[in-house]
Amino acid sequence: MKVAWLPTALREGLRCQFFARQTILNPRLRRRGLNASAKQFSTSIRLRAGIAAPEIKFKNQGKGEGEEEKIFFARLIPESPSYFTAQPAFTDDLLALQDLVRKYSTLPVVKPGEAPRVAWRSLVEYRNMVGESVKASKYHKIVEVLRRLNQIQPSLMPSDVAAALNEYKRDISPFQNVSKIAPLDEFGRAAGHGRRKTSSATAWVVEGTGEVLVNGKTLAEAFGRIHDRESAIWALKATDRIDKYNVWARVGGGGTTGQAEAMTLAVGKALLSHEPALKPALRRAGCMTRDPRRVERKKPGHRKARKMPAWVKR
Repeated sequence: MKVAWLPTALREGLRCQFFARQTILNPRLRRRGLNASAKQFSTSIRLRAGIAAPEIKFKNQGKGEGEEEKIFFARLIPESPSYFTAQPAFTDDLLALQDLVRKYSTLPVVKPGEAPRVAWRSLVEYRNMVGESVKASKYHKIVEVLRRLNQIQPSLMPSDVAAALNEYKRDISPFQNVSKIAPLDEFGRAAGHGRRKTSSATAWVVEGTGEVLVNGKTLAEAFGRIHDRESAIWALKATDRIDKYNVWARVGGGGTTGQAEAMTLAVGKALLSHEPALKPALRRAGCMTRDPRRVERKKPGHRKARKMPAWVKR
């Protein structure tokens, strides 16, 4: 807290709002004001929330216990220039980050795609951190400045910039997670599991000539539709590995379409154990993400999930 001391000539002309004023017309209030201690600098609980600075405690310098302290008046100054704004903590954070950008604007930066991947705090986490209801558009300004600071060359990153970035990083970064790849068994097989709707599939992939067996049947016998046959071996077809691996699968539950799409995910996961470098290609082909769509349940009073009976006026 800062205290701006006033000149002696102006000190008597000003009155602090916390002290009893001498120009009180009511005699009772005048006596109460004269009896009030000059050291009393507190207000009620209702008004205390609006004070810009905490209570002031003055020390006795060179005075005895019996001597009376002289009343002097001071002007209270908030600690932050943003105190009287709607969101002072957010304003201070944004201004501090912008000052860092101006201070280190001459440092070399890396390309946007080569900058380290960082998971910043979410809007809810930032609101809990500062204790203010910050809008998403305002917090987006902070994230933009953080991305600009994150593009500074890592070898030349200043310590104050690194400390500011660590304050807004998540405690656990999802980009540092390393996926575990299932190892091959003693026969060189890799197993994968997949689901779709109420169907489930388990596939074993081994190096071979392109043979596919589903529940002991060939691909044409297991799936009558051509689309289902393509879906079953889509992971091999998308990566051009149809004639390099053999597939044995067990499927169950649901219909043929759900079983074929469940087999897509199972074969993709098993193929990843043989060649981990195919993960980007398999992800682009849609062989690594489970389809969460399911049949919507029927509602009471409806013919089906959404269909309603015809409305009759009478």
